[in-house]
Amino acid sequence: MSLPRSRFAVITFLCGVTIGAMGFSPILFSGNRSSLALAQQPESQKLDLASLQAEVERLKQVVPDQSHAMQDVDYHVTNLWFAAGQSNWPLAQFYFNETRSHLRWAVRIIPVRKDNAGREIKLQDILQAMENTPLKQLEEAITAKDHEKFVAAYQFTLTTCYSCHKAADKPYLRPRIPDHPASAMMNFDPNAAWPQ
Repeated sequence: MSLPRSRFAVITFLCGVTIGAMGFSPILFSGNRSSLALAQQPESQKLDLASLQAEVERLKQVVPDQSHAMQDVDYHVTNLWFAAGQSNWPLAQFYFNETRSHLRWAVRIIPVRKDNAGREIKLQDILQAMENTPLKQLEEAITAKDHEKFVAAYQFTLTTCYSCHKAADKPYLRPRIPDHPASAMMNFDPNAAWPQ
């Protein structure tokens, strides 16, 4: 039994393309570039790959560490307390958004930590739980402009933060209700005149 010429040509063509792709670029199939594939690349591509690897290493050295992102969280969540305390709900929403954004950034920097026993702590899972409950309640209180609910949700958020710190074997990082704003220049009064 023989295949019609056109069908045979298509199958031959597809086999040739597949074999050619496998020989030309193992990355399509293996996920890694082998030494052989790298050696077969033109010199200009080798230089580009070396430059790219050097740039990745340089960027790793300049990326802020997780504590930097958490200092930003501290700043925003502290100012959030004072914005809501003055019933400046648009400013409270701004600081809430910044708090959530910087928590996400902190988790992108180190998505998995190890505790003192070497067990993995998946910070993304903790953040997801935090976003689903305490942060959600906090945002709902801001949207409702409900100071009483805000206070309860803020305290719940701090308790959840502390649970994460304890899970990471850092129980000495104990958040509390702030006694003064993180920003000395921000006016939290929604009715303040400008300029002052």
